[in-house]
Order: sequence, then structure tokens, then C-alpha cells
Amino acid sequence: MDVIEDIRRILMSGIASVDPAVLVRRALSMEGRQLRIRIGGQVLAYDLSNFAHLVLIGFGKASLRMAEGLDTLLQEEIEEGLIVTTGAQEASCNRCIEVVEGGHPLPDARSCAAGQKMLRLAEKTRGQELGGEHTLVIALISGGGSALLAAPADGLSLEDKAATTKLLLDCGATIQEMNTVRKHLSAVKGGRLAEAFAPATLLSLVLSDVVGDDLDSIASGPTVPDVGSWDSARSVLQSHGIWNAVPPHVRSRILDGIAGSIPDTPRADSAIFENAKTFIIGNNKVALEGAAEKARELGYNALVFSSCITGEARSVAELYHGLAKDIERVGRPLEKPACLIAGGETTVTIHGDGLGGRNQELALALLASLDPEEGVDRKLVFLAAGTDGIDGPTDAAGAYATMNLRTVALQMGEDPGKALARNDSYHFFSRIGGLLKTGPTGTNVCDMHLLIVP
Repeated sequence: MDVIEDIRRILMSGIASVDPAVLVRRALSMEGRQLRIRIGGQVLAYDLSNFAHLVLIGFGKASLRMAEGLDTLLQEEIEEGLIVTTGAQEASCNRCIEVVEGGHPLPDARSCAAGQKMLRLAEKTRGQELGGEHTLVIALISGGGSALLAAPADGLSLEDKAATTKLLLDCGATIQEMNTVRKHLSAVKGGRLAEAFAPATLLSLVLSDVVGDDLDSIASGPTVPDVGSWDSARSVLQSHGIWNAVPPHVRSRILDGIAGSIPDTPRADSAIFENAKTFIIGNNKVALEGAAEKARELGYNALVFSSCITGEARSVAELYHGLAKDIERVGRPLEKPACLIAGGETTVTIHGDGLGGRNQELALALLASLDPEEGVDRKLVFLAAGTDGIDGPTDAAGAYATMNLRTVALQMGEDPGKALARNDSYHFFSRIGGLLKTGPTGTNVCDMHLLIVP
């Protein structure tokens, strides 16, 4: 039994199950000129004969693959399109769909250019709608959209937004907290993009990369009502001790909002959402079930443990170590050969000057805790990886943790504890051969954690 190969195959099967193009084609169908959406028990139909124009927009790491799936379905119906995604993705959409790149994980000049291009398309669409030419706008939204599509609000610069985002990343803020702030610094996030396209009919299809599938957090909720406020944005910055560290223009805007000088983000009762519908077509749970199916095929007892794993990566490592011991000693929560499957999104509070991502840090923390005298530690195999193929600011998707890797590290004079203290998981695993590199996968539904006890 090659457990390392098995765990990689299980991960890749999970990722394949959330191929965005497949998910789009599974959710949508065409019957004549009726576009039908079926998600769970919900069914919705749009008669394309009622629209003079069909516009396709998208932003996020999975938006291009989503567009390819929709383009196959709608073919000549799409009149114009704009997709904003990460680099190194070749497009196979029809020529009327423009594909541009943005910056990630921090917004850059390309992100701002994409944001302005999107707002110009919204202005054009709004003009057609107000002139009596009804338009159906289909928005394809996935994780990464917050950075890829950027339009700083009046009085703010790209540098203001990027500096604030970096502070939030470094202090270990959750994605929900980050987006609470970012929505109040943007002209497109927190329902503002829906506002820009209104009163056109808007259909949003979403691939969730957020634990709990909160629509207002995915890509910072550009086409859905916001539940945050100016006060909550300030509270996030204050609770993490970075209120005085963010750029002065950011503080001024938030304080002006609290004082009532700037309108807050649109709420659910706003008229701009009267013609707007949103559906989640895929999430972490789908990927976990796909992985479990492969694990059972390979002969393991498989259990999807949770899709909501959060918290500091080092603490989560302790959880998995404890679960491995229970599997070995008492056969709980499942008997050997066991494959425990979970997902979510941990956080890392930066203390050192190293390089890595949350999945690599999680694997390193587990590896550092392995004891050669402990039976289960000598044989367990753990893998943590981002479903998008990107873990933090690195070219790796994640990393493995095994006793063999720990032994190799010590033989090479590599101290896992010191690497962990420096948040230097990438260089540590790079030297001992524990990185997983898949390249960008074209999808994005949080992270996957796999634990095998053979």
C-alpha cells in the first residue's frame, strides 16, 4: 500500500469533483430559449426571448472555468462578457468574452483596471436597461474575487487598500473579518456591483470558498445585500489592534461613515435587489464527498469529519493528532484503515520572517509534534492543501506530514520547531521534499485536510 500516493489521489479526486465548468453545466440547462437553474429543490427559469442583451461577468480564481462551462451551454446567446481571474490560465471562451488578470492575494494596478472596466460595462448595461432594452446579467463569482476585482472608493488609493489588506492578513483575521472591512473601502464590494448594474436582471452563480457559505463574504459579496456596517468595520480593526496602523484615509472614511456622511452598503430591503437572484453551485462539502468516494474505492474506511474547520493552524494540528491517536487506540471515529477527511480555512498569525501558507503551517505543526516512540505517529500520513492549488504567497498547494519526513529533516539538521517559530514552513518543506505542488487548479472551495491511519 502506497499511502502517500493514495492520499494524493484522494485529494485530487476531491478537487476534480468541484470542477467549475462541470458544476455550471450540472446546475443549468437550456430548453429552447428557456435557461433553467436547478439547485437542490430550487428551480428558476429565464426566458431569453424577454431580453435584448445577455451579458456575462465573472471574477475569482474559478471564474474562467465557470465561464467556459456557461459558454458551452449558451453559445451564441452571450453578447458581451468580462472575466477577471488569476494569471497562467488559458481561455477557451468565445471571442466576445474578454479575459483579464488581476492581482492576488493583494490587489494591484491590474485589479483596479479590471474594476474600472467592470464599472464601465455596468454603466453601459444600465443605460441600455433604462432605455427599454432589457438585459440579463449573469455573474460568475468565486474566491479570490476580492483582490482580483478592485475599485477603491472615493478618497482612497490602491495603496490604501493593499496596505489594509496586508495588515489584516498578517494579524490572522478571518475571511469574514477581512471582507467586513474591504466592503467599506470599495465601489464594487458589499452589494455595490449589483447597485451599479441595477435595474438590469442579475443572476449570480457562486462557487463558495468561505466556511459556512456566507454569501456576503464570498468575494466580499459584490452582488448581494451586506450585513456589515461602518461600526463593524472599525470593530474588526480595533479588535486586532491595527486601527491606528491602517492608512489615515481608511480611518477617515470609516469615521465619516459612522458619522452618517457616507451611505452604508446596500441592505436586503434595497430596491436594487428586486431583480437579483443568487445560487451557490458548489462548495467545500462537494469536494470532501468526492474525496471520500475515492478513499472508499481505494479500500479505506472514510469519514467526512467537518467542512467547517477554522482557528489557528497550530491548534488545528493538535486536533488532528488527537484524532489519529483515537483511531489507532479505540477505532473512533472510524476503524483502520482509516481516512479522515475535513475542510475549512485555518488562520496563521505571523510572528516570524519566513515564508509559507496556512496549509503548510498546519502540516509543519503536526510534523513537529510527532513522537518516534508513539506507534500511530510512525505510520500516519497527513496532507493539507488549498483546492485552488495555491497556499499563501507560494507556488505550493500545501504539504505532507509523516514520520519519515521528520526523520529526513533531523538528518539534514532541519529543526521543525524553529521553522514553525519563524513561520517558515515553505522553505522547511522545500528542503526536505514535503511540498505538494499541483499548479493552479482553476477551482477554489477552501482547503482540504486528509489524515490516513493505515
